[in-house]
Amino acid sequence: MSRERILSLALAVGLSLGVYVWISLGPEEALKPSEEATSELAASAETQAAAPLRVVARTSSAKELPDMLTLRGVTEAARKIDIRAQTDGLVISPPRRKGAKVKVGDTLCELEQGDRAPRLSQAEAKLAQAIADSEASAQLSQKGFRAQTQLAADAAALATAEADVAKMKLDIERTKIRAPFSGVLESDTAELGALLQPGDICATVLSLDPIKLVGYAPERGITSGLRVGEPAAAKLVNGEIIHAEVSFVARAADPETRTFRIEATADNPKETLRDGQTVEIAIPLAAASAHQLPHSALVLDDSGRLGVRLVRRDDASGAARAAFAPVEILKDDADGVWLGGLGEQAEVILVGQDYVTDGDAVTVASEQKANQ
Repeated sequence: MSRERILSLALAVGLSLGVYVWISLGPEEALKPSEEATSELAASAETQAAAPLRVVARTSSAKELPDMLTLRGVTEAARKIDIRAQTDGLVISPPRRKGAKVKVGDTLCELEQGDRAPRLSQAEAKLAQAIADSEASAQLSQKGFRAQTQLAADAAALATAEADVAKMKLDIERTKIRAPFSGVLESDTAELGALLQPGDICATVLSLDPIKLVGYAPERGITSGLRVGEPAAAKLVNGEIIHAEVSFVARAADPETRTFRIEATADNPKETLRDGQTVEIAIPLAAASAHQLPHSALVLDDSGRLGVRLVRRDDASGAARAAFAPVEILKDDADGVWLGGLGEQAEVILVGQDYVTDGDAVTVASEQKANQ
């Protein structure tokens, strides 16, 4: 018998036996693994599940992280006021041009007095008459020749005359509109011949020394111990650095931006800084204790909280297990991320943190050995 014939016969016998087993035991029993095989598979799965996952960890110690509040802001004049007329009249003084420096008390606009001088003379004459009448009434009243009502009327006339004189003198004084403080003119003064009414602007004056640096801080900046009197620095767009001091911290937030107004004051004796310049304000805050770790160490837990995976060791057995710890990002730079909330020392998983959950057993390799 040929070899091919023998192979065909053996194949036919094998198929026949297989069909017989299938029919005798049924499809489920025929395909069901043996109890021994099932036990071996279960034991293998348990062994694999119980085997600790190998991770790489770093023992990190907290460092002091100097904190800095940085704000985008602008310069602002310490004082800025529109000086307005308090009486009416034509301007008789030549205009002073914007940019000119003024001192407190300088006359910015002088108004024509008109008939104010004769009216003052008239009021002073009435005052003299009222004084004479009042003195005569007092003398006659002492002798019983003047009624008390007339004495009171003469006293009232005297008071009215005194008020009229004072009013005329004040009105004449107001024809010279003066600078209330030293500064620089932001606008030309009123033109010669212009008619000013009460409330009309004579000039706008700025006081630039000292000058304010104004920015708006988020809530975290306020809660970091920012106080009036803290040192500050500002950087201009040309790179110049200005030293200042925090002079105001708002108690109420802006309702739209939820930020707080911060003011710092800087000396500006040469008035080189102008109102409205862009500045970057830096204010040192209290140093914080933080851990510097790679960005890759960060994970999210099931609740979406940001944190890291730590290695927790059992004091008795020394067994190591993974544990999640929430963190706060204090600073982010090219060298890594500075995290708060980890205490003074923490063993942080840097490799394998994405494959373990709380309570999982781990085998820990140090970062130094893993890199060798």
